[in-house]
Amino acid sequence: MTRTGEMVVPPRARFPPPAPVPIRSGSMAGQVHLEFGDRRATIILDNPDRLNAISAEMWEGLTDATVRISGHDDIRAVVIRGAGERAFASGADISQFGESRADASANTAYDSATRRATEALAGLPMPVVASIHGYCIGGGLAVALTADLRIASHDAAFAIPAARLGLGYAARGIAVLLDLVGPSATKEIFFTARRFDARRALDMGLVNRVVERHDLDRAVDEMVDQICSNAPLTLRAVKAAVSELLIEPPDRDLDRVDTMVRECFGSEDYAEGVAAFLEKRRPEFRGR
Repeated sequence: MTRTGEMVVPPRARFPPPAPVPIRSGSMAGQVHLEFGDRRATIILDNPDRLNAISAEMWEGLTDATVRISGHDDIRAVVIRGAGERAFASGADISQFGESRADASANTAYDSATRRATEALAGLPMPVVASIHGYCIGGGLAVALTADLRIASHDAAFAIPAARLGLGYAARGIAVLLDLVGPSATKEIFFTARRFDARRALDMGLVNRVVERHDLDRAVDEMVDQICSNAPLTLRAVKAAVSELLIEPPDRDLDRVDTMVRECFGSEDYAEGVAAFLEKRRPEFRGR
């Protein structure tokens, strides 16, 4: 893998009250919603009439959502989920391909939009959790792969049907899957283009946990609560270290990680963590 571009973020802002924020909308093209809650943000893929298929407008909306999230220093975790009961996301919206991917030139523009979105999601500095139910196909799986952790319900179904559509799949996208499940499983997913269930996804390491459908929201909330209770500077340093170690050695910026580690030891949170341990109480981390 090679280093991706750095995302420009706006000045930090104070944490807002819980409220849905439409990022990009269009009744025929689906929407991306952004909700802020207690120390967390939730990105919602909302195109239920098309099983949350991701339209060109929604790819742009995902990029916009990350910029909004990066403007709030109180956010410690992000959740990505699909609207409705049937899907996380059933893939890119193929009904738009006649226009958005009509030829090589149009496809380049479309791929640039999807790349911006997935790189922006993967580049978020705080932990990201994908809550997956129902269909998680193609572009939907690409979005799920940008998360650090994936929790799936038993009804989840996964696939990358590129070979059935005859489209090319960018090497950087394959590399993300390869890093996660290895070469053999990656080839199986692409060569067969078949759907596989949550249990198989767990076996190959694609998801971290599988739960009953009615337990999905609770399981995600519990994990996010655990994440949010821990020291955010430590979590960001660990995420940065893992990201750098997945890059080819000549391109790694381990000095950046070392700086983040030093900031942990010089932080108020480190003093609080040690004090809480000695006093046998729960620490109250502030991210500074």
